Amino acid sequence: MRSLKCTVTGGVLLMLTACSSAAQSPKQMGATDVVATVGSTPIRLGEVDDRAFQRPSSDFGGARLVQALYLARREALEEIIDSRLINDEAKARGIDAAKLIEQEISSRAPTPTEEDIAFWYQTNPARVQGATLAQVHDPIKSLLIEQRMSAAHDAFVGKLKEKVPVTISLEPPRQKVEAAGHPSKGPTDAPIELIEFSDFQCPFCQRANPTVDQVLKTYGDRIHFVYRHYPLPSHPNARPAAEAAACAEEQGRFWQYHDELFANPTLTDADLKAHAAKAGLDAEKFNSCFDSHRFKAAVDKDIAEGNQAGVSGTPAFFINGRALEGAQPFEAFKRVIDEELAAKKK
Repeated sequence: MRSLKCTVTGGVLLMLTACSSAAQSPKQMGATDVVATVGSTPIRLGEVDDRAFQRPSSDFGGARLVQALYLARREALEEIIDSRLINDEAKARGIDAAKLIEQEISSRAPTPTEEDIAFWYQTNPARVQGATLAQVHDPIKSLLIEQRMSAAHDAFVGKLKEKVPVTISLEPPRQKVEAAGHPSKGPTDAPIELIEFSDFQCPFCQRANPTVDQVLKTYGDRIHFVYRHYPLPSHPNARPAAEAAACAEEQGRFWQYHDELFANPTLTDADLKAHAAKAGLDAEKFNSCFDSHRFKAAVDKDIAEGNQAGVSGTPAFFINGRALEGAQPFEAFKRVIDEELAAKKK
């Protein structure tokens, strides 16, 4: 399981590997408890753990133990569900599972051409960090094959799920993270609360910003979105930018300033003041606020509460308290949000 984020220690994952709070543990479950059903067939926790406990903890990065355990179980559960759906479909067609996989998945994931590999190389310069095409040719090819196989697999399993009802009752851990008093969008009584801890100098936060916009546009008033500061010590301009954004919030123009910083991520003190003018702020009031470090304590509080919530890098999201780390694709947000909306209807 990979995530794209800037880390507290300053490390950034590039190349092809994809840069007051209280914990709330999930309900305790035993080996015989049902954590999902495929049609009318149950999947029990013991079966999931037989698979989940084979995973190395390093697969889940800096996640807290309770979160890492959930992620391991959830991934194992998804694998069991997918396998059961495919096996049942193969039986219904009178063929073995390997043949079905070849027909419906492998054949729909063509091998990348040299043009495909060159195009990926040309359009992802930051990911290859200056390496030549020859140096990264094979890793790019492997990545594209993996992506195509995954897309074909997900599309096929998605069709199977339309025919066979699947329910998942594995309880995720949740963090209680304070939302009141911070920049926000959307109704406070929305069924989904999305909290982001972010850093204006983090390239992965910048990459995640359009995805967050897509989430907000897709779900509209069903989401209350809250922004919290988490400037990393490895990013020297991130803290001044956070304090500057708090000064913009004081004038009621946080989101205009937020958008300006992500659109133009030059963050020297002079740049931050120039961005304020572009965002329509009163320059004299802004400069006085910024130069006095008026919101240093408020940024410190955000960092401390982020640490308590288990944040170890940026961007870090909490969806109704459920952690989602890194610059994840829209589909990762959609899966969690749709699960939460479905649970609200029960």
